[in-house]
Amino acid sequence: MTQLTVKDIINQFESFAPTSFAMEGDPVGLHFGSKDQQIHKIMVSLDIRPQVVQEAIEKGVNFILVHHPPIFRPIKRFDLSNPQTAMYADIIKHNIAVYAAHTNLDIAPGGINDWLAQALDLHDIEVLSPTQEFMLRKLVVYVSKTASDTVRLALTKAGAGQLSDTYADCSFTSSGFGRFKPLEGAKPAIGQVGYEEVVEEDRIEMIFYSNQLSHVIAALLESHPYEEPAYDILSLENSGTSIGLGRVGNLSQPYSLKELLELVAKKWEVDALRYILPTKNKEDVYQRVALCGGAGSEFYTDALKTQADVYITGDITYHHAHDMQESQLTVIDPGHHTEKICIPRLTTLLNQWKEVYQWQVDIIPSTTNTEPFHFYTK
Repeated sequence: MTQLTVKDIINQFESFAPTSFAMEGDPVGLHFGSKDQQIHKIMVSLDIRPQVVQEAIEKGVNFILVHHPPIFRPIKRFDLSNPQTAMYADIIKHNIAVYAAHTNLDIAPGGINDWLAQALDLHDIEVLSPTQEFMLRKLVVYVSKTASDTVRLALTKAGAGQLSDTYADCSFTSSGFGRFKPLEGAKPAIGQVGYEEVVEEDRIEMIFYSNQLSHVIAALLESHPYEEPAYDILSLENSGTSIGLGRVGNLSQPYSLKELLELVAKKWEVDALRYILPTKNKEDVYQRVALCGGAGSEFYTDALKTQADVYITGDITYHHAHDMQESQLTVIDPGHHTEKICIPRLTTLLNQWKEVYQWQVDIIPSTTNTEPFHFYTK
């Protein structure tokens, strides 16, 4: 079997969380390494810190999939006395590829914000702060019956056929006969130049979102055996889908503030919580929840628009807290490190792809704790 490469991992991952989802200026993508580099061991981490890199070296890892990008700002001097710069040198020295999935993973359906919402058992989930809307497209392609499964699976791998969070690998196939005559200069996969050919073919139909177009067409052309594949791209009138930061949903039952604080601390595995109460009447119970993983102070106005009873996000600043309080919004701040939920979830996702596509690679979660804060209770 062909050795797995960085490019293979990126292509599969970006069918799930394309870089086009990312917020402007966010340095997502490959930070270290070559796309042609062969991969034998992947480690998933929330952060890239010197201890994480040492863990990777000790465990023989040569690809790190990380949420927070290692390089947010240009490096002015490659001075190895600086621990951060020395970490970069270790990554290069040990030939470790590093790929960062940041706001594209926050925004992606089935990504970090959905994982956090699922951990709280929210239902009727909606996007908190929409960033893009994608319309539905339908691909219709004709292919010889012998290559039908190969093309269909390649399109599925590129993201086609995902109708919702609960239905995937959806397609329709009908059979018939295709006719064509290769002319001078053609190099037909089936038939001979100058002779009409009749081939038993399948017509495959698959729906995808407009942002997936380039991935879907690339997968089609790479997998299709014909020199000139026959296919149509149709625009559909069906409603599209909005993606964005944060989620809003409902708890299965009302919670008191104390019960909700305990729920968040337990489900998101945090040791301490800050919270903000309105200056006027306080809610007796909380059921409609808005949340945003990481640092989402600026999206509290979106939480207000959704009529959420409470907004949960991290890294709330002092002045934002005052604004939230005067807006009569209850807010819970469990910190930024709650996004560590990406480690087990991405590890599981990679292992699912490993099984489906028969990757020859080991996949492990990082066990290094990158939470920088300790908490004191008087």
